[in-house]
Amino acid sequence: MSRFRIKPLGDILEHAEKKRLKRQLGAGDLVLLGIGCTIGTGIFVLTGVGAAKAGPGLMIAFVVAGLACAFAALAYAELTAMVPVSGSAYTYTYAVLGEAVAWLVGWNLVLEYAVSAGAVAAGWSGYVTGILAQGGFHIPPEWTTAYRNGGIMDLPAVLVSLFITLLLVRGTHQSAVVNRVLVAVKLAVLGIFIVLAAPKIDVGNWDPFLPFGWFERVGFGENVGVFAAAAIIFFAYIGFDAVSTAAEETRNPNRDLPIGLIGSLVICTLIYIAVTAVATGALNYTELANSKEPLALVLREAGFVFGSTILALGAIAGITTVLLVLLYGQTRIFFVMSRDGLLPEFASRLHPRFHTPHVVTIITGLFVAFIAGFFPLDEIAALSNIGTLFAFVAVAGGVMVLRVTDPDRHRPFRTPYVWIIAPLAILSCGALMYFLPTETWIRFLLWSLLGMVIYAFYGYRHSPLHPARAAAVTGDGDIPPAPEL
Repeated sequence: MSRFRIKPLGDILEHAEKKRLKRQLGAGDLVLLGIGCTIGTGIFVLTGVGAAKAGPGLMIAFVVAGLACAFAALAYAELTAMVPVSGSAYTYTYAVLGEAVAWLVGWNLVLEYAVSAGAVAAGWSGYVTGILAQGGFHIPPEWTTAYRNGGIMDLPAVLVSLFITLLLVRGTHQSAVVNRVLVAVKLAVLGIFIVLAAPKIDVGNWDPFLPFGWFERVGFGENVGVFAAAAIIFFAYIGFDAVSTAAEETRNPNRDLPIGLIGSLVICTLIYIAVTAVATGALNYTELANSKEPLALVLREAGFVFGSTILALGAIAGITTVLLVLLYGQTRIFFVMSRDGLLPEFASRLHPRFHTPHVVTIITGLFVAFIAGFFPLDEIAALSNIGTLFAFVAVAGGVMVLRVTDPDRHRPFRTPYVWIIAPLAILSCGALMYFLPTETWIRFLLWSLLGMVIYAFYGYRHSPLHPARAAAVTGDGDIPPAPEL
């Protein structure tokens, strides 16, 4: 056994066969899964935040973030096709860089999935509350405001988190069906937005195109410019990473996973550019800046009040799919970490009827509901991007390492020009990490430190790769309890 506790790919695949999820997703499901997570909060909410940092240059910011994701996606595609097992970047890192780094990656993926899901649920609540108010049904503010903001709880955010949890417990197939319907709805309303708003474009709104330049740090942790905007709206691109968490439930992973990863990324990037161009052309960026409903605002200012209501309904559908995929991805990562012994065994138990990891799904759903209900949106959204970018850097590095350490292994999909693409993925994702606010870095380092403490006192000792446990495996393959300190 390596002193870095690297888990061979063959062992990962063999171990997965002993407690496997049901294969029921195709390439189309994966593309829609990626679109479902990607097109949502990013385009419906973060457009305003990005406009405040880059002005009309937000169009370029989406391209910059999309390119960083494209490089990382090509690396992901090679590893997901080779190792069609749930766990995303955590699993791939385990096979290449070792257990400690894998744990750190998996721990930081909680920032990408569970914490982000709480922020998304809170955003969903805001849209729903607004729609209900337009219809004359006003929920008391204390039941739509987080406890830390002076309310009792954000009840709509709690209820939608619990509903999505129930959906995921009942089965992946049912969840995929709901996802397909909601993806169709939000793509339709984005099409309506473009058709209605495009004739209202005034090219004067694009001047100046880069009011804040490419990048400038204007205060402690405050960044503006195209690259600063790209670092923030990168949140809009995490959907393709969620696709890789479905590897074990894909019917033909060697073919379907690369299609799902790259296909969803290309489609979403084109949609983002088109919508952003129309939004910043139809309404000056100073009015878009920091709006909680920027696209609906564009239509209202253009005189399409009914259209803005339709768009708000589409936003609700879009954000719902994001929440579904984020919860789905988090439970699959916890499932695999439990199966590897780094989390308690109960987290990988499967429901006898639905064949889903119901225990960890319920626990994760309750955690997300608690975050969404009791903490304000700005606090729970702050950590989202940096954990994702860290995982992308690890995967890109892993692809290069594996090309050297295991060059003869069959690769159904090979990253083209790997010695160019993989370093570009590391450099571009690392640069976006640099452009994030200083406060985000501090929180990231503290979260990572907490994770390593947990690994040292639990995961390291309970891992099947622990020397004492590996040497004491019984004849029937059972692993004895972890050694006492």
